[in-house]
Amino acid sequence: MNFKYKKVIQFFKTKELDKIKEDNHHKNLILFMTTKKNLLKLLIIILCISSNSVLAQKKFSNPILDSGADPYSTYHNGYYYYTHTMQNKLVLWKTKNLADLKNAEKKTIWKAPKNTNYSAEIWAPEFHFINGKWYVYFAADDGNNNTHRMYVLENESENPMEGEWIFKGKIAAQTDKWAIDGNVFTYKKELYMIWSGWEGDTNGQQNIYIAKMKTPTQIDGDRVKISSPSYSWELYGSLDDDKNPPQVNVNEGPQFLTNKNKVFIVFSASGCWTDYYSLGLLTFTGKNNLLDSSAWVKSENPIFQQSSKTKVYAPGHNSFFKSPNGKEDWILYHANSNPGEGCGVKRSPRMQQLTWDKKGNPVIGEPIPEGVSLVIPTI
Repeated sequence: MNFKYKKVIQFFKTKELDKIKEDNHHKNLILFMTTKKNLLKLLIIILCISSNSVLAQKKFSNPILDSGADPYSTYHNGYYYYTHTMQNKLVLWKTKNLADLKNAEKKTIWKAPKNTNYSAEIWAPEFHFINGKWYVYFAADDGNNNTHRMYVLENESENPMEGEWIFKGKIAAQTDKWAIDGNVFTYKKELYMIWSGWEGDTNGQQNIYIAKMKTPTQIDGDRVKISSPSYSWELYGSLDDDKNPPQVNVNEGPQFLTNKNKVFIVFSASGCWTDYYSLGLLTFTGKNNLLDSSAWVKSENPIFQQSSKTKVYAPGHNSFFKSPNGKEDWILYHANSNPGEGCGVKRSPRMQQLTWDKKGNPVIGEPIPEGVSLVIPTI
């Protein structure tokens, strides 16, 4: 083969190779572009899922747990410490978002010992951080409701999920009568306790009492009565059993609340065994003396009650908390989903934001229906 023919053959071979390389380049380019599009699609899908997840975390609906009466929370160092009545023990939940209690860390911090004055009917616990220590206040009896009194535990740990909870004993006023639902608060650097109790030793009426405290585990002196059931909406208390009087009128579950310079106590009225269980309002009209019974004025109507429209019944025994950013006020309360469900395990904890009217009084509105999507407290 002469040189000319070799050159021609070489030329065509080179062209063919170039064509093959170009084809492979196109294929790789197409494959790259296809892969890039797939990656882009995958990224979009991930972003959508992530976005939906974030949105889901920013929304919630009531109830926040399937069951739980007398809900209470304390905010400390970026966490909410939540609890409710468990009857024979004290359980503490820890979470950054009260709407996400179902996924919160929880711990049983104390179990009621047998055969004591505080072995049964452990009601309405509240955890408080006071002067660098944790305290939990609760009501308990020996199995007989007539012996109900309030008790307190103490924990020196900064984290209430750790450390040792030490039983400090009964906490009572000088008269030492039937008592439940203790709420502790500080007002103008003074420590106070409010609770629900009997005037004497016989069941029939529960009143709201207040007293100063010497220490977080000791009441100073005697109690002062600041509210008794009087309006018609407070007098639903008919009972039909052989253990109780035929009628019990109730004021219970008092909770301290402030807004600017105004001081309130929100309380539960009527029997929790009725659908008429509701929230009433006491407003302090004095200057400094919270023990002046005449300075507490009761609103004529309940500020929160059942709604057949929203299908929420017997809403009550509430507490209050602020959003993590400290700018929103919220209410925690329990309620039933159906009429006639009474004071049992069907009560579930719920939460909703409250506002303030032009005079600075709390406005809660109607209880929000179950399943309605709500925005979580602002972080």
